[in-house]
Amino acid sequence: MTNTTAPFARFEWMIAWRYLRARRAEGGVSVMTWISLIGITLAVFALIATLAVRSGFRAEFVDTILGANAHVTVYNIGAVDPVTGQIDRTMPDYAAIADRMRGLEGVTRVAPLVKGQVMANARNRNSGVEVFGISRDNLLTIPRVAHPEEYAGTLDYFDQGIAIGSGVARELGVSIGDKVKLISPNGVKTAFGTSPRVAAYEVVYVFTAGRYDIDRTRVYMPFATAQSFFNREGVADELEVMVAEPEKVDDLALDLLRLSGDRGQIWTWRDASGGFLRALDIEDNVMFVILSILVLIASMNIVSGLIMLVKNKGRDIGILRTMGLTEGAVLRVFFICGAFTGVIGTAMGVVLGCLFALYIDPIFSFVNYVAGGGVWDPAVRGIYNLPAQLRLNDVLSAIALSLSLSFVVTIFPARRAARMNPVEALRYE
Repeated sequence: MTNTTAPFARFEWMIAWRYLRARRAEGGVSVMTWISLIGITLAVFALIATLAVRSGFRAEFVDTILGANAHVTVYNIGAVDPVTGQIDRTMPDYAAIADRMRGLEGVTRVAPLVKGQVMANARNRNSGVEVFGISRDNLLTIPRVAHPEEYAGTLDYFDQGIAIGSGVARELGVSIGDKVKLISPNGVKTAFGTSPRVAAYEVVYVFTAGRYDIDRTRVYMPFATAQSFFNREGVADELEVMVAEPEKVDDLALDLLRLSGDRGQIWTWRDASGGFLRALDIEDNVMFVILSILVLIASMNIVSGLIMLVKNKGRDIGILRTMGLTEGAVLRVFFICGAFTGVIGTAMGVVLGCLFALYIDPIFSFVNYVAGGGVWDPAVRGIYNLPAQLRLNDVLSAIALSLSLSFVVTIFPARRAARMNPVEALRYE
């Protein structure tokens, strides 16, 4: 054997494999190897599963925002009405403003809205709801309402009734064809003041947008009907603007503000949900750091196993060195031992993590069944289930982290074995 042997030669792999599968009676450390393997597997699995759930939750949350709400809301600041002395925030020139905004590149839709909070009543049940007055054509362009995963009825008859969220329907105990009374405190003006306005409408469509707060409170009404019901004849409360690239909505903000008029103001979806999204980003970073530490702790088991292996194989190291094995060859033998454990553990963790992300629905259903239900409360978390989205970047980052830590921690006990003095190793043999 000469010193010119190429690194990671076949005999180095053979020796490393012999040490990895050595029985305890032969001085092997198979138990420690299994502990290291299981530790890294579980750590990588936890990291990938957490990253997948994190990505899925964020994607689902953002999709429910963009799929059922305006990307940009345009409204007027308050002005004092010279006749009544009340503050007026309505938009009498909404049609002209909408036409100007539709010509802006990147804007896909501009819809005038009439909004109001009222009491909904059906038989002996009451519920507070928020009414959106919108035209049928514009309603059909709202993905989470016009094309939800679950719905009942049809929007073909929207001009003859109202569309309500599934939570509202459940709260009032109504379905398609039932009548719902809407009671507004700002109703008919009489000589004795303003009396509440009460009107009954037929439910023609029930939708599940995927957000608890939307399904529980939202009611859509034809635009002209809403103008009449809320005393908004000839005006709108605001404009709902949809853009082609919601993530880049800030690039259009100044142009939309310029086109909104002297009293115009804008409110983007990032303004409305920016605080929550920033909190998610901080939580994501913290969770990645914590789980990275978990992977590091699991990798440290490799060090313990290799130190024991080096101690038990001291005589073998001495014999190999006297036969001409170089320090580099010894280092590579024990590096292969540790790296092999890291690679196999990482591969098993990736498989388990990916399977968890792909089959999260049946897994979560089983956990919910075992726990007796109520594990996921949509009233608290906003969405109805625990989503997971497997992304290549997340998987690659988990693999890179696990392998790099496994390789780095393996170097130190491998160097200790390489620098062992063969004379000292064989002195008491």
